Amino acid sequence: PESSPPLRNEAAVRVLRGRMKGIQGHCNSCYMDAALFSLFSCTSVLDSMLFMPFPRCDRNVQGILRDEIVNPLRRTGFVRASSVMHLREQLTDKGQCSSFTNAEKDPEEFLNLIMQQILGIEPLLKLQSGGQKEQECYCYQIFMDKQEDLVVPDVQQLVERSFLSSDLKLVEIPSCFIIQMPRFGKEYKMFSKIIPSLELDITDLLLDSPRECCLCGSVATLECS
Repeated sequence: PESSPPLRNEAAVRVLRGRMKGIQGHCNSCYMDAALFSLFSCTSVLDSMLFMPFPRCDRNVQGILRDEIVNPLRRTGFVRASSVMHLREQLTDKGQCSSFTNAEKDPEEFLNLIMQQILGIEPLLKLQSGGQKEQECYCYQIFMDKQEDLVVPDVQQLVERSFLSSDLKLVEIPSCFIIQMPRFGKEYKMFSKIIPSLELDITDLLLDSPRECCLCGSVATLECS
């Protein structure tokens, strides 16, 4: 199948900036538009979703995703709302949920449906909470209480504080770390803005990862939250 590479550097600016660029919104599609743009416009880390013959993969959905959404986005910087609606109609049929074509959904629900039930991809994340049994998932949704000292946070701060408040650790370094910000939905947004962290340091988030003692410089044996 045809493949357009993800956009990089000056090419990304040239192709994606300006009016009538991105994924055209229609009928509460913003959750899906934002997720698809984030996953595919400028990175190839999940391109296996577009080409790999997974054991339970639905070829029709995979073809729509690749040929009607990702390739046009990377090639011209624009995807018509009708292409996303075509995908939403297929998700409605496969997911046995009639509201995928007209209602606003949680991005995690969309990702779980398309990655697990339709394409059959193995979970991307392994998490452990408080020494309990590890759990697998496809993305991490940031949950945290409102903190007055965070007015315009960056992604690094939000991830660290969310992991700390939930007593979470990454069991292993993920091949892909999809993070859902606490800024979505029509009713409530915890932060007016969030600054993207272009790199994410997960050293302190890894389970049993050797780290340096902040006092003596040797390998640490204890961790203070």
